Parts: sequence; structure tokens; C-alpha cells
Amino acid sequence: MSLLSCEADVRAGGKYRFELGTDASTSKAFFGRYLEVTPHSRLVWTNEESDAGSVTTVTFEEKADQTLLVLHELYPSKEALDDAIEGMEDGMPEQFEQLDELLGARC
Repeated sequence: MSLLSCEADVRAGGKYRFELGTDASTSKAFFGRYLEVTPHSRLVWTNEESDAGSVTTVTFEEKADQTLLVLHELYPSKEALDDAIEGMEDGMPEQFEQLDELLGARC
């Protein structure tokens, strides 16, 4: 899967839209708005692809020579969480592996 388009106004109140897929006919859009942006320490955004979208919070904390990343998602219902987990089982580990590769390349 590739990132086909990326629009991000990364500031409180700013919007984002990311399209992923193998081509335009198979793409999936992820979009919402940023609620909090604290450089180098905290991001909070909405996921507005459906009525069951979550609010995601990511924090970064320096720990010796590493950065601790904590991801928290708040869903409007247990059903919404259960549906989201089904879609995350393969994707989330891959995303974190890609993040490790990206950050490792910059260290």
C-alpha cells in the first residue's frame, strides 16, 4: 500500500487528509482535524471517516537515548472499538515497523 496523497495542516484546528492504496481505484481516505499540537511531545486528532471514528492521542517522551511513543485511541462505543481492532491487526505492527525504520535511518 502506498500513500497516494497527503494534505496536513498540523496545528490545533487544522485538517488532514491521507489517501492510501495501490492505485486511485482502491484508495481509502483517512481524514479529520488536529485538536492539540505540542511540538516534540503531543498530538491529538480526530478520525472522521465514519460516525464511529476515534480520537487519537500520541505522546513522545525522551527516555535516556530512546523516545517512548504512547498511542491512545478513544472510540465512541465498544462496537466501534471492536470493528477498528479487526482492521488494525495487520496494519498497526507494519506501521510501527516502518516508523522504526524511518527513525533508525535518522539516528
